[in-house]
Formats: sequence, structure tokens, C-alpha cells
Amino acid sequence: MSIWVAAALLVAVFFTSTLSGIFGMAGGLVLLGILLAILPVGTAIAVQGAIQIISNGSRAFFSRAFIDWKILGIICLGLLVAGIILFIVRYTPDLATVCIAIGLLPILVWIPQSWLTLDASKPHHAFICGFVGGGLNLAVGVSGPTVDIFFIRTPMDRRKIIATKAATQVISHASKVVFYWNATMVLTPLEWGAIVLAAPFAIGGASAGHWVLQRLTDANFKAWTRWIVTAIGIFYLARGISLLIWA
Repeated sequence: MSIWVAAALLVAVFFTSTLSGIFGMAGGLVLLGILLAILPVGTAIAVQGAIQIISNGSRAFFSRAFIDWKILGIICLGLLVAGIILFIVRYTPDLATVCIAIGLLPILVWIPQSWLTLDASKPHHAFICGFVGGGLNLAVGVSGPTVDIFFIRTPMDRRKIIATKAATQVISHASKVVFYWNATMVLTPLEWGAIVLAAPFAIGGASAGHWVLQRLTDANFKAWTRWIVTAIGIFYLARGISLLIWA
């Protein structure tokens, strides 16, 4: 990674953190796509996790008064079970599979509520959210659309949704860094330096996104989330298919 690529990465961290600060997701999808273009798959997932811990952590801190700690605890239990299973089977990701899986995820946010009524405020649904969403986050690096379907249809307002999801993602991304820790050994000192310098950019972006979030209505928040995630998913799906065709 050259110094110019590192500089561009820092700018990307700011803008993707802003995007996540507004919609609670999408930023991580974009950031992972950038990292996959310059790093091996496992390394990219781990680095994205490290940066997202900062981004989601600052967002959770800004909205800490709205975190539902009961929901968070149950989701983390589901994540733990998923992590143990992936560790036992010695799961290893590949680029085409990761891109196609991420590209298909946005389908979930368009499923009519009458077909799949999920609500993270219900304990058993929260566990499934942690198991499926956490498992996908470990397997392909992101899980925003999956986690979103458990939150977007709850009776919670946008502030509680953002806060609880952010806290959930902090734990999920931390587990991702641990799971792929060996893959980070290929990073150069410059790349490690860029990750460290990304911290203030991630916090600044999360702060900017939080400011915009306060000025959105609940209706606009939910509508824009679907369209943005779908557009990103189409890009990933096209890239994954092209990788399979030209392999």
C-alpha cells in the first residue's frame, strides 16, 4: 500500500463512517469493498473490522442513552454460538463467494413484513439475529442488511435502532478481528499506521452522521436505507459474478 492509497483510505473511512452514522449500516459495505481491492480477503475483513469498531463504537457512545442492553446481550449470545461453529469447521473465505453473498443480502430488506416478521425486541428473535447476522459478519465481513431486518420493523424509534445496532456491531466486529487475527500478520508498518490514523477519521465521520441522523424523519430513514443498501449490493453481486466468469 502506497502513501497515496493510505491517504485515500483515510478519506474513505471518514465518508463511510458518516454513511453508517446516518443509516446504521452501508458504510461498512462500502469500506469492505475498498479494502478487498487492496488486501487479501481475510486481511481485508479483519482490517475493516478494526476500523468499524472505532466507527461503531463512537456511534454507540454518541447514542449510548438509547442502547437496549437486554437486546444486546441476547444478540451477543447468538454471535458466540455462530463463532464457535465457524471455528470448529475451520472456515476460510474466498473473494468471489464473499462478493456474491454480500450482493444477495439486500434482497432481505425487500421481503414484505407479512412474509417474515422479525423483531429484535423479542428474545428469541434477538438470538437468531446474533446467530445469523454475527455468523455472516464473520463469514463474509458484513451483515448489515441481515441485522437490519430484525430492527427496521421493530416498534423502536430510529435513535434506539441506531444505538443498539451500533453496540451490537462493536462486539461483532471485535470478534471478526479475533477470528482473522492471523491474516493481519501480512500487514506492513505503513498499513498498520493507516489503521491507527483511521481512528479520528472514523470518529469524525460518525459524529457528522449522528448530526444528520437527528434531522431525518423515521420514514425517510427507513426508505433511504433500503435503496442505498440495494445499490451497494448490486455492485458486489456484479463483481462476484465477474470473478467467477473470469476465474
